[in-house]
Amino acid sequence: MPVYAGQNLTAGQFNRLQPRPSEVTASGNLALTTTEADVPGTALTLATTAANAVYVATATFSFDITTATTAFASGALDVDGSAPSGQARWSGEVGTDFGPAVQQWSGTLPAVGNHTFKLRGSMSSGTGITILGAYTRLIVVIYEVV
Repeated sequence: MPVYAGQNLTAGQFNRLQPRPSEVTASGNLALTTTEADVPGTALTLATTAANAVYVATATFSFDITTATTAFASGALDVDGSAPSGQARWSGEVGTDFGPAVQQWSGTLPAVGNHTFKLRGSMSSGTGITILGAYTRLIVVIYEVV
């Protein structure tokens, strides 16, 4: 909704004009398998007060190889039970490899109310890669329309 010259704005409209950042660091490690699973402690439940709010999410995943593998690791975002397109991907080969992967997502939250954002992880085959919780973080910024 546009703001017009001379328009009187309510306190609620002013509050919605401010971007609202939230962040969380994972609370524990996740040993990856080929089945996507939630990264412990990364769920954020954020409320919107206007329909069609826009979100921008940035995640940094820290991957660590525990057993030599040629598989790659994937980090994903889940928003209200759906996965927006795009994944953070990382691969290493020897048991001492570790490193970060970063991904950004954006989208629209069509309904007013609570919305849950969380990180998920998996790997392409086998086992042997872990997401290190202490270095894995999710940041979500909500922008609401007036």
